Amino acid sequence: MSETASAAGKALSARSAPDANRWKALVFIALAQLMVVLDATIVNIALPSAQTDLGISDGNRQWVVTAYALAFGGLLLFGGRIADLWGRKRAFVLGLGGFALASALGGAATNEAMMFGARALQGVFGALLAPAALSLLAVMFTDGKERAKAFGIYGAIAGGGGAVGLILGGFLTEYLNWRWTFFVNIPFAVVAAAGAYFVIREPGGGRNRSPLDIPGVVLSTLGLVALVYGFTRAESEGWSDSVTVAMFVASAVLLAAFVAVEARVKAPLLPLRVITERNRGGVYLSLGLAIIAMFGLFLFLTYYLQVVKGYTPVRTGFAFLPMVAGMITGSTQIGTRLMTRVAPRLLMGPGFLVAAVGMLFLTQMEIDSSYAAVLLPGMLLLGLGMGTAFMPAMSLATLGVEPRDSGVASAMVNTSQQVGGAIGTALLNTIAASATTSYITDHMGGAASRSQQQLVQLQGQVQGYTSAIWFAVGILVLAAAIALTLINAGRPGGTAVAGSAGRDAENAGEELAVPVVAH
Repeated sequence: MSETASAAGKALSARSAPDANRWKALVFIALAQLMVVLDATIVNIALPSAQTDLGISDGNRQWVVTAYALAFGGLLLFGGRIADLWGRKRAFVLGLGGFALASALGGAATNEAMMFGARALQGVFGALLAPAALSLLAVMFTDGKERAKAFGIYGAIAGGGGAVGLILGGFLTEYLNWRWTFFVNIPFAVVAAAGAYFVIREPGGGRNRSPLDIPGVVLSTLGLVALVYGFTRAESEGWSDSVTVAMFVASAVLLAAFVAVEARVKAPLLPLRVITERNRGGVYLSLGLAIIAMFGLFLFLTYYLQVVKGYTPVRTGFAFLPMVAGMITGSTQIGTRLMTRVAPRLLMGPGFLVAAVGMLFLTQMEIDSSYAAVLLPGMLLLGLGMGTAFMPAMSLATLGVEPRDSGVASAMVNTSQQVGGAIGTALLNTIAASATTSYITDHMGGAASRSQQQLVQLQGQVQGYTSAIWFAVGILVLAAAIALTLINAGRPGGTAVAGSAGRDAENAGEELAVPVVAH
């Protein structure tokens, strides 16, 4: 028994020893994350041009976004489990290679079927890449202070990359053509994959070699696809549409069956211990709600700046820079410096509230609003708050997780973001459209000339945006309340994070020792 304990101790020490190349590895992991986040917004700006070139109908154009969202959101848990099974480095490099090939296919698309297929393929490889990237950080950075810095950088990219995508997408679409919004992914992927191959040394003993939970894979994938598609369809067809309702019902049944299966099988796809621990559960829930608020806002601000204010795509992208600067400052300066001094909930709760104050500024938008007086302070506060909250959220989501579960724990972060994005876009868009229609109906009667009618329509659009942003403010306040209530983890301090797994082990007897000896 003492020999077994000694072997377990040596294995745990080896696993906890910091990797000499961990900071170099962070560069390539961050580059891959930036590519995935950029892709989420960069294609939106190129969509009108691509639609014209490829002859995509108005009814089908949503599939350029939906095909990616369905594949990415539906396969994330499966991708996280594959990363645990194959090894995070292997899954990371394979995901990058596949994403690059799918991007090349999208850039070379000659018809809508080729474009939709390329976007779905991007989603498949993105679902393999994203959880592998986050779980690599989780197992490579074990010291509390170093972990805070690493996740600060990662959090800034995860939060601010989307706005950077608007700038890059605007430049590429305006000065080259829409195909370059796909081709630009290729150098990102090649550099990140080559760097990862030569630099990353994944800690040993962290793989989960249990048999794949096929029923769990099928149920989770179908359930998440139905959920994401339900919200996507609700945006275009309405909430009372029969197919929309059927998707929501099917999703509820499939996900309930998934939970029931996971509670019984020996080697579950998503061990329920990953999400039932109150801190991780609090992170997944509050982060998902915050993303609901933020994704809808991105869309409204883009339309407000381009349609109402008449900004070009490039100028629109630059208008988002204060939000990017705020996120980088919040993640790498405020969050990183305070992470080892205060409890995570005291960063996440106030962070979401600061973001809500930023959104309160944006509820004051009117047709002739000054960028400097309304949008600038609003976006700056929103970025600061979100950046400060994202950083501890990303770290806490994988804190205390056994190495064999780090892939699926990371996938849950991405799943909450992806589903949150789909919900946010559909829910807030519906609220905005309803408020716009109501305003135009009430005020169009008094508009005699064509210019007055156009003015009423623009005022109606702005009224819709601000009405939806008020809902987003409420959602952020709810996210703050959940973070402050559910999350009770103490500050990481300077201790090795690996030791925090002991909290789970106290309740699970010798469960922590089992994977150490087995691997």
